[in-house]
Amino acid sequence: MRLYNTLTRQKEEFEPLGDEVKMYVCGITPYAPCHLGHAMSYIVFDTIRRYLEFKGYRVRYVQNFTDVDDKLINRANELGIPPQSLADGLTEQYFAEMDALNVKRADAYPKATEEIPDIIEAVRKLLEKGYAYEAKGDVYFRVRSRPDYGKLSQRSLEGMMAAEVRVEIGEVKEHPLDFALWKRVKPGELCWESPWGWGRPGWHIECSVMAQKYLGESIDIHGGGQDLIFPHHENEIAQSESLSGVPFAHYWLHNGLLQLGQNKMSKSLGNLITVKEALS
Repeated sequence: MRLYNTLTRQKEEFEPLGDEVKMYVCGITPYAPCHLGHAMSYIVFDTIRRYLEFKGYRVRYVQNFTDVDDKLINRANELGIPPQSLADGLTEQYFAEMDALNVKRADAYPKATEEIPDIIEAVRKLLEKGYAYEAKGDVYFRVRSRPDYGKLSQRSLEGMMAAEVRVEIGEVKEHPLDFALWKRVKPGELCWESPWGWGRPGWHIECSVMAQKYLGESIDIHGGGQDLIFPHHENEIAQSESLSGVPFAHYWLHNGLLQLGQNKMSKSLGNLITVKEALS
């Protein structure tokens, strides 16, 4: 079996690390109903998992839920409901829709809000090792601490800087591409107590923590949509390998993006067909 590995940009013979294939796929941020682009992605990875099982492999498949996030908090505030209520309702809807599409359930579905102590410990370790720094209650990952940063997206820091870099008001960074591991609390947000004050996790750190907690420091397959290659998966590699000192994922698999007209189907663009609409 040959897989196209985004990390090497070539097809490679699949050779598992052990007698159980460890597979992690990035899940949804439950702030709006799932659309056909989500359905396609989870069908793709369900097919890969089922094929591996058909060929006789034991597979441990983990998929997360990002149930604390800027978009989710903003949407909940617009609706006037608690963010957790919005996340829980859309998570249940996700399960119902994937069941209707015959997508086999993962072995574990960790949620960011349920892994806060482990996330805080991972951030503490990155600070201790010099890969991160604190700035006014935020904690950032220091991208220049990793000479191989950019290896998944095959970009240099200079090349990334040539693209538009969005720096939020109030951010104090050593380098514009440094990314948040921990964000200080803002009014009306979900927050937890930490050594750096009240706040919440950044987007990227949760997946590193959950993948390593439920599957180990090195996994066989990490999957997701093509739009996650940079920055999400790039940042996952940097954090994970800084924490463990070993390769994080041996095969990086990315599905292409579902097009509607000239643009990718996405919640942010609003050009989508929901799974619910398609099923009806």
